[in-house]
Amino acid sequence: MTLTVTVLGCSGTYAAPGGACTGYLVRGGGVNLLLDCGPGVLGNLQQHLPLRELDAVVVTHEHPDHCTELGVLQNAWRYALGREGLRVLGTAGTLAKIEGLSSDGTVAPTFAWSVVGDGARAELGGLTVTFSRTDHPVETLAVRIDDAEGRSLAFSADTGPAWSFDRLGPGIHLGLCEATFLAEREPEGISHLSARQAGAMSRNAGVERLVITHHWPGDDLDAHRAEAEAAFGGPVEVAELHATYVV
Repeated sequence: MTLTVTVLGCSGTYAAPGGACTGYLVRGGGVNLLLDCGPGVLGNLQQHLPLRELDAVVVTHEHPDHCTELGVLQNAWRYALGREGLRVLGTAGTLAKIEGLSSDGTVAPTFAWSVVGDGARAELGGLTVTFSRTDHPVETLAVRIDDAEGRSLAFSADTGPAWSFDRLGPGIHLGLCEATFLAEREPEGISHLSARQAGAMSRNAGVERLVITHHWPGDDLDAHRAEAEAAFGGPVEVAELHATYVV
């Protein structure tokens, strides 16, 4: 089964009109995997996959634009679908946040939650998922997903410039990297990347193909692409809602 990633939401902080915050559908190795679950993601997911066909969820961190619709997904699985045992991998902080949204203070038995951290590795069907803590104020985990055919997808999650894709190892075929700012907005101490930083980091890490994401609504995406391409040294794609990328 080909490894693919479909964009369900690519806005940073808040959703663009008609858009959604962070969320991606990864398919491969016999698995339908939801990667992050920000506001608006579940409605878009259902244009590609019924909720009952989800096999697992990976959530990178507890900030609202990446996780809050997990509470809605719990309600859908529990009350509408009568399902339980959906495997979820995420940080302890994210678990606490989602339990706080639950009517009875727990995600069980709807979610079978595994707390993961820096360096953790998990097998999900025919996929291997590896985690690396990024440069972000709360515990945030970048994710690498490898299939049995040797194809690899890496997602930066949210990060500042003190982290790099190389923490996830060599041979990344597709890097999905946040590029929240343009270079003119690169103040010190900001835990997000500019398009320039995303391009340079991905080039230095040997990423084969780069897709930039996590843009603020209304930003000039052509400028983001051009800046990332200049630093990456080759073509760069900007994540588009409902686009599917073959790894």
